[in-house]
Amino acid sequence: MRILLTNDDGILAEGLIALYEELKGDFDLFVVAPETEMSAVGHAITLSNPLRVRRFKRNGAFFGHGVSGTPADCVKIAIQKILQQRPDMIISGINMGSNVGINLLYSGTVSAATEGAFLGIPSIAISLATKNDPDFSFPAKFSRQIIKFVRENSLREGTALNVNIPAVPENQIKGISFTTQDLVRQRDIYEKRNDPRGNSYYWLASETPVEESIPNTDLKALQENRITITPITFDLTDLKEVKRLASLTFHLQEDI
Repeated sequence: MRILLTNDDGILAEGLIALYEELKGDFDLFVVAPETEMSAVGHAITLSNPLRVRRFKRNGAFFGHGVSGTPADCVKIAIQKILQQRPDMIISGINMGSNVGINLLYSGTVSAATEGAFLGIPSIAISLATKNDPDFSFPAKFSRQIIKFVRENSLREGTALNVNIPAVPENQIKGISFTTQDLVRQRDIYEKRNDPRGNSYYWLASETPVEESIPNTDLKALQENRITITPITFDLTDLKEVKRLASLTFHLQEDI
Protein backbone atom coordinates (compact mmCIF):
# COMPACT_ATOMS: atom_id res chain seq x y z
CA MET A 1 0.00 0.00 0.00
CA ARG A 2 1.40 3.37 -1.07
CA ILE A 3 0.87 6.21 1.40
CA LEU A 4 1.77 9.87 0.87
CA LEU A 5 2.69 11.65 4.11
CA THR A 6 2.47 15.43 4.36
CA ASN A 7 1.76 18.12 6.97
CA ASP A 8 1.82 21.85 7.63
CA ASP A 9 4.47 21.89 10.39
CA GLY A 10 7.35 21.26 7.99
CA ILE A 11 9.10 18.19 6.62
CA LEU A 12 11.30 17.70 9.70
CA ALA A 13 8.49 18.20 12.23
CA GLU A 14 8.38 15.75 15.09
CA GLY A 15 4.82 14.62 14.35
CA LEU A 16 5.56 13.70 10.75
CA ILE A 17 8.71 11.83 11.75
CA ALA A 18 6.79 9.89 14.43
CA LEU A 19 4.20 8.90 11.83
CA TYR A 20 6.90 7.83 9.37
CA GLU A 21 8.76 5.75 11.95
CA GLU A 22 5.56 3.97 13.00
CA LEU A 23 4.47 3.07 9.46
CA LYS A 24 7.71 2.58 7.52
CA GLY A 25 7.98 -1.16 8.09
CA ASP A 26 4.58 -2.05 6.65
CA PHE A 27 3.78 0.52 3.96
CA ASP A 28 5.43 2.08 0.94
CA LEU A 29 5.83 5.64 2.24
CA PHE A 30 6.46 8.86 0.33
CA VAL A 31 7.05 12.14 2.14
CA VAL A 32 6.25 15.42 0.37
CA ALA A 33 5.81 18.28 2.82
CA PRO A 34 6.52 22.01 3.19
CA GLU A 35 10.20 22.69 3.79
CA THR A 36 9.23 25.21 6.50
CA GLU A 37 6.23 25.61 8.80
CA MET A 38 3.02 26.50 6.98
CA SER A 39 0.49 26.43 9.80
CA ALA A 40 -2.86 28.21 9.34
CA VAL A 41 -2.39 28.86 5.63
CA GLY A 42 -5.71 27.15 4.88
CA HIS A 43 -6.14 25.87 1.34
CA ALA A 44 -3.84 28.43 -0.23
CA ILE A 45 -1.82 27.51 -3.31
CA THR A 46 1.24 29.25 -4.72
CA LEU A 47 0.71 31.34 -7.85
CA SER A 48 3.22 34.20 -7.86
CA ASN A 49 6.40 32.22 -7.17
CA PRO A 50 7.85 28.99 -8.53
CA LEU A 51 7.56 25.87 -6.42
CA ARG A 52 11.00 24.64 -5.52
CA VAL A 53 11.39 20.99 -4.58
CA ARG A 54 14.48 19.60 -2.92
CA ARG A 55 15.48 16.27 -1.43
CA PHE A 56 15.77 16.09 2.36
CA LYS A 57 17.93 13.62 4.24
CA ARG A 58 17.47 12.37 7.77
CA ASN A 59 20.15 10.43 9.62
CA GLY A 60 22.19 10.43 6.44
CA ALA A 61 19.49 8.76 4.30
CA PHE A 62 16.89 10.14 1.90
CA PHE A 63 13.70 11.01 3.77
CA GLY A 64 11.46 12.93 1.40
CA HIS A 65 10.88 16.00 -0.71
CA GLY A 66 10.57 19.46 0.81
CA VAL A 67 8.46 21.97 -1.12
CA SER A 68 8.66 25.77 -0.93
CA GLY A 69 4.90 25.99 -0.81
CA THR A 70 1.74 25.20 1.11
CA PRO A 71 0.32 21.82 2.16
CA ALA A 72 -2.13 21.93 -0.75
CA ASP A 73 0.81 22.66 -3.08
CA CYS A 74 2.59 19.61 -1.69
CA VAL A 75 -0.29 17.27 -2.48
CA LYS A 76 -0.75 18.71 -5.97
CA ILE A 77 2.92 18.57 -6.96
CA ALA A 78 3.38 15.13 -5.38
CA ILE A 79 0.55 13.61 -7.41
CA GLN A 80 1.32 15.37 -10.67
CA LYS A 81 5.13 15.47 -10.76
CA ILE A 82 7.01 13.74 -7.95
CA LEU A 83 5.40 10.34 -7.47
CA GLN A 84 5.50 7.82 -10.30
CA GLN A 85 2.22 6.24 -9.15
CA ARG A 86 -0.77 7.71 -7.37
CA PRO A 87 -0.82 6.86 -3.66
CA ASP A 88 -3.54 4.65 -2.26
CA MET A 89 -3.96 7.01 0.69
CA ILE A 90 -2.81 10.40 1.98
CA ILE A 91 -2.16 11.15 5.64
CA SER A 92 -1.57 14.72 6.78
CA GLY A 93 0.01 15.20 10.20
CA ILE A 94 0.55 14.44 12.94
CA ASN A 95 -0.24 18.08 13.64
CA MET A 96 0.85 19.74 16.86
CA GLY A 97 -2.41 21.24 18.13
CA SER A 98 -6.04 20.33 17.53
CA ASN A 99 -7.96 21.13 14.35
CA VAL A 100 -11.60 21.37 15.36
CA GLY A 101 -14.51 23.73 14.89
CA ILE A 102 -14.05 26.81 12.74
CA ASN A 103 -10.29 26.24 12.67
CA LEU A 104 -10.80 23.66 9.93
CA LEU A 105 -11.09 26.62 7.55
CA TYR A 106 -7.60 27.84 8.48
CA SER A 107 -5.78 24.54 8.93
CA GLY A 108 -3.08 23.59 6.46
CA THR A 109 -3.14 20.06 7.87
CA VAL A 110 -6.83 19.65 7.05
CA SER A 111 -6.47 21.36 3.68
CA ALA A 112 -3.87 18.82 2.56
CA ALA A 113 -6.40 16.07 3.29
CA THR A 114 -9.26 17.85 1.53
CA GLU A 115 -7.00 18.42 -1.49
CA GLY A 116 -6.37 14.68 -1.55
CA ALA A 117 -10.09 14.00 -1.35
CA PHE A 118 -10.67 16.44 -4.21
CA LEU A 119 -8.19 14.42 -6.29
CA GLY A 120 -10.10 11.22 -5.50
CA ILE A 121 -7.66 9.74 -2.98
CA PRO A 122 -8.79 8.57 0.51
CA SER A 123 -7.24 11.13 2.84
CA ILE A 124 -6.90 11.60 6.59
CA ALA A 125 -5.78 14.56 8.70
CA ILE A 126 -4.48 13.64 12.16
CA SER A 127 -3.89 16.14 14.97
CA LEU A 128 -2.80 15.92 18.60
CA ALA A 129 -4.59 18.39 20.88
CA THR A 130 -1.60 20.12 22.45
CA LYS A 131 1.17 22.53 21.57
CA ASN A 132 3.19 21.89 24.75
CA ASP A 133 5.58 18.93 25.04
CA PRO A 134 3.62 16.73 22.62
CA ASP A 135 3.95 12.95 22.84
CA PHE A 136 3.19 11.59 19.37
CA SER A 137 3.66 7.93 20.24
CA PHE A 138 -0.02 7.06 20.72
CA PRO A 139 -1.30 9.15 17.76
CA ALA A 140 1.28 7.44 15.54
CA LYS A 141 0.16 4.04 16.81
CA PHE A 142 -3.50 4.98 16.35
CA SER A 143 -2.81 5.89 12.72
CA ARG A 144 -2.60 2.16 12.02
CA GLN A 145 -6.17 1.70 13.25
CA ILE A 146 -7.57 4.51 11.13
CA ILE A 147 -5.69 3.27 8.05
CA LYS A 148 -7.13 -0.23 8.59
CA PHE A 149 -10.61 1.21 9.14
CA VAL A 150 -10.53 3.20 5.89
CA ARG A 151 -9.11 0.27 3.92
CA GLU A 152 -11.88 -2.02 5.11
CA ASN A 153 -14.77 0.42 4.87
CA SER A 154 -13.61 2.96 2.24
CA LEU A 155 -14.79 6.57 2.11
CA ARG A 156 -17.39 8.29 -0.01
CA GLU A 157 -15.83 9.95 -3.05
CA GLY A 158 -14.68 13.45 -2.13
CA THR A 159 -14.71 12.85 1.63
CA ALA A 160 -11.71 13.10 3.95
CA LEU A 161 -11.48 12.26 7.66
CA ASN A 162 -10.39 14.84 10.22
CA VAL A 163 -9.05 13.02 13.28
CA ASN A 164 -8.22 14.70 16.60
CA ILE A 165 -6.60 12.88 19.51
CA PRO A 166 -6.69 14.10 23.13
CA ALA A 167 -3.31 14.87 24.67
CA VAL A 168 -3.81 12.57 27.65
CA PRO A 169 -2.34 9.17 28.59
CA GLU A 170 -3.79 6.34 26.51
CA ASN A 171 -5.66 4.86 29.50
CA GLN A 172 -7.53 8.16 29.95
CA ILE A 173 -8.97 8.25 26.43
CA LYS A 174 -12.72 7.63 26.72
CA GLY A 175 -13.25 6.13 23.26
CA ILE A 176 -13.90 7.20 19.67
CA SER A 177 -16.68 9.48 18.44
CA PHE A 178 -17.81 10.18 14.90
CA THR A 179 -18.64 13.86 15.13
CA THR A 180 -19.83 16.91 13.26
CA GLN A 181 -17.80 20.10 13.03
CA ASP A 182 -18.45 22.48 15.91
CA LEU A 183 -19.61 25.90 14.68
CA VAL A 184 -19.29 28.00 17.83
CA ARG A 185 -18.00 31.50 17.23
CA GLN A 186 -14.80 32.60 18.87
CA ARG A 187 -13.24 35.87 19.90
CA ASP A 188 -9.76 36.60 18.59
CA ILE A 189 -7.58 38.56 20.98
CA TYR A 190 -4.73 40.57 19.51
CA GLU A 191 -1.98 42.05 21.65
CA LYS A 192 -0.61 45.42 20.60
CA ARG A 193 3.16 45.71 20.87
CA ASN A 194 5.88 48.08 19.74
CA ASP A 195 9.08 47.22 17.90
CA PRO A 196 12.45 48.80 18.86
CA ARG A 197 11.75 51.68 16.45
CA GLY A 198 8.43 52.50 18.09
CA ASN A 199 6.23 51.09 15.35
CA SER A 200 3.09 49.23 16.42
CA TYR A 201 2.41 45.61 15.51
CA TYR A 202 -0.22 43.11 16.57
CA TRP A 203 0.12 39.48 17.64
CA LEU A 204 -2.77 37.02 17.71
CA ALA A 205 -2.54 35.93 21.34
CA SER A 206 -5.61 33.75 21.92
CA GLU A 207 -8.87 32.47 20.50
CA THR A 208 -11.72 32.15 22.99
CA PRO A 209 -15.11 30.51 22.23
CA VAL A 210 -18.01 32.86 22.92
CA GLU A 211 -20.69 30.13 22.83
CA GLU A 212 -21.15 26.75 24.45
CA SER A 213 -20.29 23.72 22.35
CA ILE A 214 -23.13 21.34 21.57
CA PRO A 215 -22.97 17.55 22.07
CA ASN A 216 -21.48 15.26 19.42
CA THR A 217 -19.32 17.95 17.86
CA ASP A 218 -15.58 17.62 17.44
CA LEU A 219 -14.75 20.30 20.01
CA LYS A 220 -17.09 18.92 22.67
CA ALA A 221 -16.02 15.30 22.24
CA LEU A 222 -12.34 16.27 22.33
CA GLN A 223 -12.95 18.14 25.58
CA GLU A 224 -14.38 14.89 26.94
CA ASN A 225 -11.11 13.09 26.08
CA ARG A 226 -12.58 11.23 23.14
CA ILE A 227 -10.86 10.70 19.80
CA THR A 228 -12.90 12.56 17.21
CA ILE A 229 -13.36 11.47 13.61
CA THR A 230 -15.18 14.02 11.46
CA PRO A 231 -15.98 13.29 7.79
CA ILE A 232 -15.41 16.51 5.83
CA THR A 233 -15.74 17.57 2.21
CA PHE A 234 -14.70 20.48 0.02
CA ASP A 235 -18.31 21.29 -1.04
CA LEU A 236 -19.11 24.59 0.72
CA THR A 237 -22.61 24.95 -0.72
CA ASP A 238 -25.39 25.75 1.75
CA LEU A 239 -28.06 23.52 0.22
CA LYS A 240 -30.86 24.73 2.51
CA GLU A 241 -30.16 28.35 1.61
CA VAL A 242 -30.00 27.53 -2.09
CA LYS A 243 -33.49 26.07 -1.84
CA ARG A 244 -34.81 29.06 0.14
CA LEU A 245 -33.31 31.68 -2.18
CA ALA A 246 -34.49 29.84 -5.27
CA SER A 247 -38.06 30.11 -3.97
CA LEU A 248 -37.83 33.92 -3.93
CA THR A 249 -38.51 36.28 -6.83
CA PHE A 250 -35.30 37.79 -8.17
CA HIS A 251 -35.24 38.96 -11.80
CA LEU A 252 -32.56 40.77 -13.70
CA GLN A 253 -33.52 44.43 -14.00
CA GLU A 254 -32.75 46.29 -17.22
CA ASP A 255 -32.74 49.77 -15.63
CA ILE A 256 -30.11 49.21 -12.93
